[in-house]
Amino acid sequence: MAGVQLVNVTKKYGQVTAVDNINLAIDDKEFLVLVGPSGCGKSTTLRMIAGLEGITSGEIVIGDRQVNEIPPKDRDIAMVFQNYALYPHMNVFRNMAFGLRLRKYSKPEIQKRVHEAAKILDISDLFDRKPKELSGGQRQRVAMGRAIVRQPKVFLFDEPLSNLDAKLRVQMREELARLHQRLSTTIIYVTHDQVEAMTLANRIVIMNEGAIMQIGAPMEVYNHPKNIFVAGFIGSPTMNLIECRVVSQNGRLFVSIPEKMLEIPSSLHDRFIKSDGRDCVFGIRPEYIYDSAVMSPFENSERLPAIIEVVEPLGSEVILLTRMGPERFTASVDPKTKVLPSEAIEFLIDMNQMHLFDKETGIAY
Repeated sequence: MAGVQLVNVTKKYGQVTAVDNINLAIDDKEFLVLVGPSGCGKSTTLRMIAGLEGITSGEIVIGDRQVNEIPPKDRDIAMVFQNYALYPHMNVFRNMAFGLRLRKYSKPEIQKRVHEAAKILDISDLFDRKPKELSGGQRQRVAMGRAIVRQPKVFLFDEPLSNLDAKLRVQMREELARLHQRLSTTIIYVTHDQVEAMTLANRIVIMNEGAIMQIGAPMEVYNHPKNIFVAGFIGSPTMNLIECRVVSQNGRLFVSIPEKMLEIPSSLHDRFIKSDGRDCVFGIRPEYIYDSAVMSPFENSERLPAIIEVVEPLGSEVILLTRMGPERFTASVDPKTKVLPSEAIEFLIDMNQMHLFDKETGIAY
């Protein structure tokens, strides 16, 4: 297996910069996920690693070999696409064996590799079927099997689950996680689905407008977003972000939002003191907003009155879309909460979990 390095990699299409001078080191045997909105450059980055897109400038290294000028077939990578890319006239066995036949492997070796991959993916009973006779999940397993038989240094996945229904996506995420553990291989995976990113990755790379916004372990980027973009992108429901001003009074620090002053815990003063007197953006995740009718006040909790607009019961939680003056809050509360649209509610906000971002730069304090 092998690690992958991108050094000052840029990709331009005419005057349009799709990927802007990114640097990224992917460890051997790591499961790294590139995530971001459509058009952020994640798939272009993956295709450059694969050799399907040339780079405008920079350097790509796989293992100990620079591959800038090396064609895709010689990079020792295997790619799994969103649309499966199976040959419709070939059965499952021949689809999985095709790449090995092109590389002139012996029949016994082809048999061995295809059967081993099929056993891992539980598709041995599908060998005689053609792609049109398979479900979406089965087709994706075959596409994965075709990559596995190659025994490449690096696996590349380009939104492989986006064509599957919700239940099957969950199942295939589990399959991918088990596959990574079993093969102990380097996987670079592209998705726009943050749930896939959070559940699969050893590390996540969040991209926007061709640039890397943050790199880190899933819970690291969730709990410590470096900027407003990451804070608003990672998490479902997303973090509440409200424009505010930070003010100090008698040695105490407050977040001033429309119609309310929220006290910043003294334990966070050192972190946020530089924001005193500045226009900022206050952030709080929905799971740290509680219904005061269900939860008693606790240390560093602040009260926040609101009007319910939408109630979304999800069984294990209730999502409340609410309004406080001109601002809107989303809260993820205990299912014991019983409220209706247009009713008043009083929230308790856990200020220990607050975030502050500079209004102009978007950078976290």
